[in-house]
Amino acid sequence: MSEALRPMVKSRLYEQVLERLREHVTEAGLSAGDRLPAERDLAASLGVSRASVKQAIVVLEVQGLVEARHGGGTYLVRDTLDVEPVEQLVERRKRLPDVLEAREALETKLAELAAERRTDAELEDIRQALVFMGEEIENGANGVEGDRRFHAAVTAAAHSSLLADFMTTIATQITESRTESLRQPGRPSRSLAQHTAIFEAIVAGDGKKAAAAMRRHVRTVAKVRLLAWVPED
Repeated sequence: MSEALRPMVKSRLYEQVLERLREHVTEAGLSAGDRLPAERDLAASLGVSRASVKQAIVVLEVQGLVEARHGGGTYLVRDTLDVEPVEQLVERRKRLPDVLEAREALETKLAELAAERRTDAELEDIRQALVFMGEEIENGANGVEGDRRFHAAVTAAAHSSLLADFMTTIATQITESRTESLRQPGRPSRSLAQHTAIFEAIVAGDGKKAAAAMRRHVRTVAKVRLLAWVPED
């Protein structure tokens, strides 16, 4: 059947609110740290219920675009509201648990093997990845590229071609989980600290400690707002 004849998706009211909020941020020249209008004011201006506005704010929180402070309003985290389509969020929410489960199984073993098999040159590659991630975070980024380099360097140090192939197979999904995790408030610095603990165990040649540190890290990666979000019909 033609792709053009796929089932129609009815636009949810809060998705329309999201689009209006995106336009407002642009037109008003708002930037990171600025406060959005109160939910009741938004509801009145847009002619919708506060429930619809609240649903839109939750979606923005899930995407790490705003920070809702209890009793203190909602503030922009970035200079724009580049909102990801809700349907994409829903689909990624379905995929994420399986990806995180696979990452824990694969990367825990990779860290253990890296501690046992790494060379001095590979230790330096891991260290350089940590330095790069730290610099990214200091410059206001989430550290996504440094995170990628770190896990790639650990994988290389494990000297397991089959496990490396498995990691390559799910590379796209791993990138999704990495981005999702690192956009959580406070997560980049916490991730860097956990990477450092993994590195220190690998340097010490302690496979069990490296595996345990990696397991703790991946379980932290799994703690994302997207998985707690219940999409509204």
